[in-house]
Amino acid sequence: GCVLVVSVIEQLAQWHNSTVKAATERLCNYIPGKYQIIHHMLICIDREMNADVVCHSLKLCKQDPGQPLCHLYPPPKVRKHSPGLFYALAHAGQKCQIKSFMGFSSVCAFPLLANLCEKIKYVIRNKLPFEDFDGDKFSTFPTLRGYHWRGRDCNDKNTTVYPGRRPDNWDVKSDSNCNGIWGVDPKDGIPYEEKFCKGADSQGVVLLGDSAGAHFHIPPEWMTVTQMSAKSFANLPMAFTDELDWPQFSEITGFLNSTIGGWTDSLYLRLRRRNRCNHRDLQNISQNGMLTAYLSFSLARNQLLDNPAIVIYATIGNDVCNGNRDTLTHMTTPKEMLSNVVQALRYLDSRLPNGSHVILTGLVDGRFLWDNLHDRYHPLGQLNRDITYSQLYSFLDCLQVSPCSGWLTPNETLRNLTSERALQLSNVLKEIARSEKFANFDIFYMDFPLRQTAEEWHKMGGEPWQLIEPIDGFHPSQIAAALGTSITWQKALHEWPQVLGKENPFNDQIEAVFKDQGGH
Repeated sequence: GCVLVVSVIEQLAQWHNSTVKAATERLCNYIPGKYQIIHHMLICIDREMNADVVCHSLKLCKQDPGQPLCHLYPPPKVRKHSPGLFYALAHAGQKCQIKSFMGFSSVCAFPLLANLCEKIKYVIRNKLPFEDFDGDKFSTFPTLRGYHWRGRDCNDKNTTVYPGRRPDNWDVKSDSNCNGIWGVDPKDGIPYEEKFCKGADSQGVVLLGDSAGAHFHIPPEWMTVTQMSAKSFANLPMAFTDELDWPQFSEITGFLNSTIGGWTDSLYLRLRRRNRCNHRDLQNISQNGMLTAYLSFSLARNQLLDNPAIVIYATIGNDVCNGNRDTLTHMTTPKEMLSNVVQALRYLDSRLPNGSHVILTGLVDGRFLWDNLHDRYHPLGQLNRDITYSQLYSFLDCLQVSPCSGWLTPNETLRNLTSERALQLSNVLKEIARSEKFANFDIFYMDFPLRQTAEEWHKMGGEPWQLIEPIDGFHPSQIAAALGTSITWQKALHEWPQVLGKENPFNDQIEAVFKDQGGH
């Protein structure tokens, strides 16, 4: 964290030809008020000291006994017989009167952030909305696991009103399922919900996934000084309270127009277009770092009262991805995968209404990442052409915080072994879909469509690296998410048409009636 912040400050000073102090003030002024933690930092920077030197000097970075000295930048050029970075650190310590410093792990001790940190801990732990007054697992607040993650509640004071339920008495008097369709047609006395949605195969979409499904994204303009302004950080509070995830633009449950590049296309939007009665029936139950072994479910579905759902089960990488030095021994085994997934499916069978569907998604082949990024400059390295993705991956691996030591490595053998294990786990999922039977849902398998996505993007004139998040160099980008939706949809149309339900012939009438009535 320190190295990233100090790098940005140094580059701001360079780009604006200012002092480091002026650059620090500039960055602080860009960041919304209560997030200006950086003001509390003792920044001790001059032109001779790179971010590694500064952060070790401030004791924000340290070298553990017996561990290598981790650095993002090449060691600074110093005297002929001095030991590089070690000399620079000692020199910096003498030059700046280093005081004890509260590390980044303690930012929650700042009074203005303490309450927010507690909220975030709560939602991460429970994967439930922080603001949910009636306890039905749906909210009228967007972030903190609110309606960016699940359909928006239309009455947060009534636990029987929420997205996805079957209408109560055809919603004659009020909208019990929050799809915006309620009341009675004055022309014939038939409730609109009965007229438009009866027999329409209404169903919701649920994602059980990891950071890719949650749509992890760090805006490049936060670290690219040539693009940086106060507008760059306007979305920081929202991003922070959504765990740096953007489920509202994601491949499965996205419903808002993307503000982070690309465009939004999602399984939810396509199901909604197919049947307008599906409005708001979405749940994104994903978490950064989620493995199949730790999928704790906060599914909101009542077998007796609610519509069926399409559940996408997609942990596409974390079962082979970890930051450990001996990464292979920490990967999920095929036997563990079988046990974890069958246990999860049994849970779903106890919660999903009859007539639901489950789609198991295979793991990605992450060799795509190194092959297309390793020699490109990271956004932090574009100004001075001094940091490649290969350097970033090595830095994170040294710190043992790499999102995937098995794929983000120059070791080709290790990359191949990681993909081999991913294929083994995908084959477990394929066999489960072939052989297991459940009472309340049928089950399907599909490969993660990376190859088809890359081919489609190439036809559109794009480059493969544009399918990867630029800051972390690991997650699918907004473009990849949107293209993936189209490929998944086409596969379902041709191979499992029963999953998508039939097209509602009343869609245009629904829009016309409720637009005229000022409905949502």
